[in-house]
Amino acid sequence: MATEGQFEYESILCVKPEVNVYRIPPRASNRAIRAADWKLDAPDWTGRMRVTARGKVAFVKLEDKISGELFAQAPVEEYPGIAVETVSDSSRYFVLRIQDDNGRSAFIGIGFGDRGDAFDFNVALQDHFKWVKQENEFSKQAQAPDTTPKLDLGFKEGQTITLNIGQSKKKDRSRPQSSGGLGLLPPPPGGKLAPPPSSRSTNHNTQSSVGGNDTGCLLDLDSSNSNSVAPSNPTSTSASTASSDLWGDFDSVSSK
Repeated sequence: MATEGQFEYESILCVKPEVNVYRIPPRASNRAIRAADWKLDAPDWTGRMRVTARGKVAFVKLEDKISGELFAQAPVEEYPGIAVETVSDSSRYFVLRIQDDNGRSAFIGIGFGDRGDAFDFNVALQDHFKWVKQENEFSKQAQAPDTTPKLDLGFKEGQTITLNIGQSKKKDRSRPQSSGGLGLLPPPPGGKLAPPPSSRSTNHNTQSSVGGNDTGCLLDLDSSNSNSVAPSNPTSTSASTASSDLWGDFDSVSSK
């Protein structure tokens, strides 16, 4: 039977075209590893490095530049850890624990000519195991029962609720309104409140102005009539004067 993980998709995390491999001396004590102890000017092998991930395990693979044949690989289950270690005197060199198909392991040194390649290699492993940590936390939360008390918002048996819907309308009706539909302004200090304008006062003013025009027309007619009658007054006056003169003459004759 195929073991779990053989059917998982293998993703590529990082690829570097050139990496140097060194044989490192065995550790004499627990002191930090120094790249200065290696023969840095004479690497034992030079090839390509590919960092892949299958499931939660990362693999550092050393391959031939031309044929792509696998030279060695290091399975990494945690980082930082024993599978990939940094050195104390440089950021471009690391120690790998490689394994073969039979489970045998050995420690070798690898180094990059460019500091940026070493940085990319380090970040690729950090990002992968950060994702692994998050996946482990999510799985624990899914398996752990939810012990937090839940809020019950349902109605209990026999429980009722009362809604007062008409209160807002009553408050609106209680507000005073003017007859003309306009709001009243506060009176000026020390003065009287002027009556609000209405349609009646406007009609009254219109009618009064119309009546004034009619009255003016009538007055014009009277004045024209008086002017037309005025020339007849001298004739009547002269007639009365003549009659008085006749009577005066008659009186004078009779007195004689």
